[in-house]
Amino acid sequence: MVRRRLALSCAAALCLWLLVLALVPAAGGPQREAAAPAQGAFLAAAGQGADLSLPCRAAILVDQATGTVLYEKNADQPMPIASITKVMTLLLTFEAVHAGKFSLSSPVPVSAHAAGMGGSQIWLEPGEQFTLDEMLRAICVSSANDAAVAVAELVGGSEGAFVALMNAKAAQLGMSGTTFKNACGLDTEGHLSTARDVAVMSRAILTECPEVLHYSGIWTDTLRGGETMLVNTNKLLRRYDGITGLKTGTTGGAGVCISASASRDGLDLIAVVLGSNSSAERFEAATALLDYGFASYEAAPLPDLSQRPLRLAVDGGAAADVPLDYSALPGRLLVPRGGAEGLAAAVELPGSCSAPLKMGEEVGAVTVTSGGQTVGRWPVRAAADAPRMDFAAALRLLCESFF
Repeated sequence: MVRRRLALSCAAALCLWLLVLALVPAAGGPQREAAAPAQGAFLAAAGQGADLSLPCRAAILVDQATGTVLYEKNADQPMPIASITKVMTLLLTFEAVHAGKFSLSSPVPVSAHAAGMGGSQIWLEPGEQFTLDEMLRAICVSSANDAAVAVAELVGGSEGAFVALMNAKAAQLGMSGTTFKNACGLDTEGHLSTARDVAVMSRAILTECPEVLHYSGIWTDTLRGGETMLVNTNKLLRRYDGITGLKTGTTGGAGVCISASASRDGLDLIAVVLGSNSSAERFEAATALLDYGFASYEAAPLPDLSQRPLRLAVDGGAAADVPLDYSALPGRLLVPRGGAEGLAAAVELPGSCSAPLKMGEEVGAVTVTSGGQTVGRWPVRAAADAPRMDFAAALRLLCESFF
């Protein structure tokens, strides 16, 4: 009888303690602060003094992984971009394939409108039919305007409707200096973009639709059973170590242009050149940009964080702790060449956090430094919900303590 009374007394005390946890807010716990985004100030100084004397009207060099601008010249000046326009046409087409609307084997009919495009072409005839894969090869390798418009009509229903989709996508990507008037890049009044915007859409297609490199990396190909020869307009494919793509363009209004992608030792760069006077100057400018980027920067692995905490204590929660999510950390860091050796990483977490916590809520950060300078700061988040202790949770724990 005495043991039964003692057990009931202990149970009552435990129940009272759990109810206090459930109803009284936790006090004195560290306050959570949102982690600052990764900062580019560490890299800003490295590229500001470069004078590349590029033979073009506008240019920009960006890191594909982060979008960090490494060099720019008149990057926000609106101007025609010729067939680099087709990067957007390709992006929307690949998105339609990803969405299951079409496949690479889908037939692409040829309208009289598409067949009537001038400039670079594969001499399509009205009523002729190719697969989407064949049309993509014609667009990426030979920069065929007729193929681009035929594909635009397939995806959008008409070229006009497709152009509306192009402008909507440009707005979504933040391409504020861009207005598309057609799907192929032929000179049209008001059809303008900027070097910065070209880099943005080039980065988008390389990141979201990497299969474009399969097409843009083809040197020669044929259509119509070998009757039509396709030769890539991007001569850097044979001249530059690490080149992967992407798109050239030439018209009377735009001059000679290129958006070139290249990769070396884990560093992926995009060089945009607009308004050169000749093909030789276009490739000279792109080569200078890429050479500068690979000579000045490198992709460094993230410093070792194998001993990082995997869980964080939660005050006043239904659970004692919450798992941590480090997925915001990049796989590698962009640093000035030679800067990888001095990198150090520190995990900034409080001793505990107060419930409630929502999955994805920032609870700390990882800061990477080099020589006392901040390279970047990335959030550490809660990997699960951590609700406050309530009466139901308290009762459940009480039952679990008995059974």
